[in-house]
Amino acid sequence: MPVILSTSAQSGPNGPLPREILDMFPDAPLIERQGEVDAWDNVLFRAAIREANKSQIIVAGITTDVCTTFLALSLRAEGYGVWANIEASGTSTALIRDTANARMQAAGVQLVSMFAIVCDLMRDWRGTPGSAEVLPWLARYYPAYGMVAQGHGGAIRNGSFAPGEGGCCLGILGRMILGLLRSRGAVEDVRSEWRWRAEG
Repeated sequence: MPVILSTSAQSGPNGPLPREILDMFPDAPLIERQGEVDAWDNVLFRAAIREANKSQIIVAGITTDVCTTFLALSLRAEGYGVWANIEASGTSTALIRDTANARMQAAGVQLVSMFAIVCDLMRDWRGTPGSAEVLPWLARYYPAYGMVAQGHGGAIRNGSFAPGEGGCCLGILGRMILGLLRSRGAVEDVRSEWRWRAEG
């Protein structure tokens, strides 16, 4: 999947991109704009987007209300499908965040989390990329879910599920909770309740 990086002014108020981002995408083009706030206003950035030949674009920026919103609205005006990673930018107040998100949504921008983006791109845990490639990445960059998956994997490995528990309607998190309740001796009532809900 093509990645395009950009800065509004390397020596300006936002400065260069953090080294961690550059290290994640060593082969991605870095478009050093000359002060344009909306990345779409830069001819080199527009050329890079068009060269990628994609109709759907995932965007993020330093600030939700300016960096992300300006670009997202420009891309929508050009006919692109746009997904804004709501966890990859920020603002100074909840009001600014909510107003920027409402503005993007009104223009047809999809507001999504990083986890939603990852799962939408992956589509199927059995595929490639699938669980083998995605779970280690999630463990590093989304540790809350990485811990859920690690706990589920441990329960599978040590055989702590009773027959039929793997199909509980609550999925991985439900199985983790079930394991916790079993360890506290409260599993029988909860298991019956979950099975009733799954079958009903």
